[in-house]
Amino acid sequence: MSKVSVTDVAGEGVTPQFRLHDDLPGLTVIDPLERNQFQIETSRPVELQAVPVSAFHAPVGVVASITTARVRFSALLGAYVRTTDNELVCAVDHETNTTLPNGEYYIELTTPVKTYLHVESAIDIDTSDGRLDLSFGGETTVEVGSRSRHTHPAGTVTTTTDTKDVMAAVSSFGSALKTTSPERSFPTLRGHPPAVEFGDELHVPDELQPPETGIRIEVPPKLKFIFPIAPLSYYLGATVVPGERPRIVTKSATIPLDHPERGFEGEIERVLKQTFFLDCVTRTEGLYRIDLHERKQVEPLVDLDFSTLYDMPIAERLEAYLDVPFATLSGLLPTWRLAIHVTAESENSVHLPYVIRDIPLVQMANGVRENDSTVETVGSIRDFARTVESDTNRPVGRTPAERYVTPPNIDTIERAWLGEGAPVGGNKLLPKGFEHRLDKEHSTEDISIAIVCNDPKMQAEYEDDLYGNRDELPFDVQTYRNCSTAELRELLRARTDFFHYIGHVEDGSFVCLDGTLDPSDVSHVGVDMFLLNACRSYVPGKRLIEAGSIGGIVTYSEVGNAGATVVGRTVGRLLNTGFPLRSALSIAREQRLVGNQYVVVGDGGVEIAQADSGVPLIHFVESLDDGQYRVRSRSHPANGRSMGGTILPFIDGVQTHSLSGGDIPTVTLAGDELQAYFDLEETPVVYDGTLHWTSEVDVARDFS
Repeated sequence: MSKVSVTDVAGEGVTPQFRLHDDLPGLTVIDPLERNQFQIETSRPVELQAVPVSAFHAPVGVVASITTARVRFSALLGAYVRTTDNELVCAVDHETNTTLPNGEYYIELTTPVKTYLHVESAIDIDTSDGRLDLSFGGETTVEVGSRSRHTHPAGTVTTTTDTKDVMAAVSSFGSALKTTSPERSFPTLRGHPPAVEFGDELHVPDELQPPETGIRIEVPPKLKFIFPIAPLSYYLGATVVPGERPRIVTKSATIPLDHPERGFEGEIERVLKQTFFLDCVTRTEGLYRIDLHERKQVEPLVDLDFSTLYDMPIAERLEAYLDVPFATLSGLLPTWRLAIHVTAESENSVHLPYVIRDIPLVQMANGVRENDSTVETVGSIRDFARTVESDTNRPVGRTPAERYVTPPNIDTIERAWLGEGAPVGGNKLLPKGFEHRLDKEHSTEDISIAIVCNDPKMQAEYEDDLYGNRDELPFDVQTYRNCSTAELRELLRARTDFFHYIGHVEDGSFVCLDGTLDPSDVSHVGVDMFLLNACRSYVPGKRLIEAGSIGGIVTYSEVGNAGATVVGRTVGRLLNTGFPLRSALSIAREQRLVGNQYVVVGDGGVEIAQADSGVPLIHFVESLDDGQYRVRSRSHPANGRSMGGTILPFIDGVQTHSLSGGDIPTVTLAGDELQAYFDLEETPVVYDGTLHWTSEVDVARDFS
């Protein structure tokens, strides 16, 4: 495989790269920061010619031209074909088989790396063999343009700890929106908010001032009001100012934010969810005129003209949205991705920008101290536990020096904790993890995974192909056994996407063949993500984050060996199929494979691999009396494909998109239809309470 780099003519920093193949005509598009990629197969070997980004009408960071009579993709993709005037000509799905007349087209692909094609030709579009195939009228010049989903803060705001200055800093978050139209509900059109740092005086650069939306949010100048309002302020592009009572103010309306039943935080949640949801519906009047399930559901219930709403200024659109009773919409909303509980510490002002892009629900933390017994083991403590000594009568140990806290059980897919305290059943957010994610090195090499097993009794956790069994996504998987302290130190320092440790931890250090290794003694950690499947690995996990890692999964207490092996294999496989750390652990917990002793530290939203379908899915299958199957699928939004994305199941007869987040509409399928659906990609599936994998399921054999 030979690599040909094409210069980013626009000079906007790290951008996707194109790699040519020696053994297959075509190229691979690679995002070197998000570590996503996909292949484009051509009719013959091609050469890459750089094209100025300024000549390409779609928003991209790099462009190259190739000459080919056809492009094919290894998976079944969706696409939007538009004219140069942005008029939608065709929305391509799994049932598209059509010919477009000779013309000039831009084709937006639903690929893991955001990519567009520009071509002047007639186009035959065919998806009949389970792949997207675009054939042109002979040898044709095709321009390929891509952009990374990875974003950095556009600048830095300086604030003091004075809460009025913190309000001004929060107001700057809306400057990261790429539009104030309803399309900002798409995750790729919500940029990273500015970074925040403390200084002697407030300074908001001119380019980071909030947009002119005509929306003002007034709240008392206290952190318990400022933090929860931050995601809404960001999404609305609103200015946050001091006020006696929480409220939204526009030119023609005042909207209270202290509901007598929902309270302040509950009303913030209502406004954010309702505005976001109706934006997702309204945007179907714009560039993405798709058949959306949620629009079909809501349209008969509301007196809204979505065509008129689409062209309204943002403040007037907000007023119209909030005139709709929340009870009318509450049963139609997607399940929110993330809830974050934040402690009332001023330093959290600096950390908020790293999580706001996902528009989480932010609530003030009211954690309570937990008894040690709530941090239970996997399986039976009578199993051989992953401790240095197999003294099965020793009590479960407390690892964190911090107090245990339990975040309230909110109906979201993922939960996190920001501030002092060790959360039970959540993600302990560590700011260093966010910083390391922004600073991570870019690479176009295969995804690197290091598996270390420092006890031969535990090798069942990795003895077959746990990682890297996906044809179109290359992995470099290396396994190491019985490492010495020197060997483990070098492995931790090496540039590695994922580190899976199987063994023992003693007093916060890894147990090696010749002693113990404290991660604090490693000058720089090159591991991005990790799973430390050992007893009481919370402390070394935190130390890895401080030294260079982004996020990982650790344990608070002892874990039984048999149960931990199942956990390690299941979580590893979920990560391999595109689930973020938090989602992988939440699925394992729902299947009762883990208890409260497993937790995510650092940035739990990261993933080591992309999902083939863009958004990771888990299926729940129920057999019916007539030999058919009821299938409920749940989506888990991931970075770059977060809240606001859409899903179209590639099932015959299904042509309606659904919003990402939670369950998508249930379908009933015959056995052969279900098998064909399963054959599209590797995905977890739950049948009769047991977790399976689509690549291993024979429906007629296993589900009858």
